[in-house]
Amino acid sequence: MAFPKDTKIPIDDAAEAVFDWAKTHGRVVFDALSDGLGGMIDGILWVFELVPPVIVIALVVGLAFAIHRNWKVPALAGAGLLFILNQGYWSETMESLTLVLSACLVCMGLGVPVGILGARRPRFYAALRPILDLMQTLPPFVYLIPAIVFFGIGMVPGLIATVIFVLPAPIRLTQIGVASTPQALIEAAEAFGATSWQRLVKVELPWAGPQIMAGLNQTIMLSLSMVVIAALVGADGLGVPVVRALNRVDTGLGFESGIVIVVVAIVLDRLLRVERRRS
Repeated sequence: MAFPKDTKIPIDDAAEAVFDWAKTHGRVVFDALSDGLGGMIDGILWVFELVPPVIVIALVVGLAFAIHRNWKVPALAGAGLLFILNQGYWSETMESLTLVLSACLVCMGLGVPVGILGARRPRFYAALRPILDLMQTLPPFVYLIPAIVFFGIGMVPGLIATVIFVLPAPIRLTQIGVASTPQALIEAAEAFGATSWQRLVKVELPWAGPQIMAGLNQTIMLSLSMVVIAALVGADGLGVPVVRALNRVDTGLGFESGIVIVVVAIVLDRLLRVERRRS
C-alpha cells in the first residue's frame, strides 16, 4: 500500500531550497574557503613535485627505519614506491597524497578540538552524535552534489567531500580517548593544583594519545579510499585512471591503477601501524 503523492514529505524541495539560499547568501564565505583550501593544496603539491622521486623514496625509507627499527617495513616501503615509479604513476600518487595530507590537516585540526570538547561536555557530544552518524552513513556520492554546487570542480570539492566523510573518525576517537581518562589521574592532577588546561595537556591528552593516533590512521586510510570518488568532481590523482578505465571498460588500466592504490594504502598503513601500538 502506497501513500498518496500529495502526502509525501518534501525532503528534496527543502534540501534544494537550503542549498539555493546558502549559495546565494554564502558566496563570499565559499569563495574565501575555496581560495584558502586551494592555496594549501597547491603549496603541498608544489613541494611534492619539487623533490625528485629518488629523494622522496629515500626519505620514506629512512622514516620507516626510524619508526620501526627493522629492515622489513623500510624494504616494503621502498619496494612499493619503486613499483609505483616503475608503473608511471608517480605524479598521480603525489596528487593523491596531497589530497590525503590536506584532508588530514583539516580533519585533525577540527576533529581533535571537537572531540576534546565532546569529552568535556557530554550534552554537546550527545547532540553531535546524530550528525556524526549521518555523516558516516550517507553514501559518499551524496557529498559530491553540494561540493559541486558550492565549489565547482577540481581538487577543492574533492577535499570538501573527503573531509565530510572522514571527519567523524577523529572526533569519535578523540572523544573516546579523553573521556576514558581514569578519574584517579584527574583527581591527582587537581590535588596538585593543576588548572583545566594543565590537566588536559599533561594528563588527558597523553592518556588519549593511542586513540588520537588511531584517529589519524583512520583519517589517512579513509581519505585514500575517497580518491576515486573525488576524481568524479575533477580532483587529480590515482582516481583519474580508474574513472577513465571505467568509462572505457578497460580492465587492464583499471587493474593496474587499482593495484597502485593498494600499494599506496599498504605502505601508509605499515608506516603507521607500529607507531600506533607504541603510543
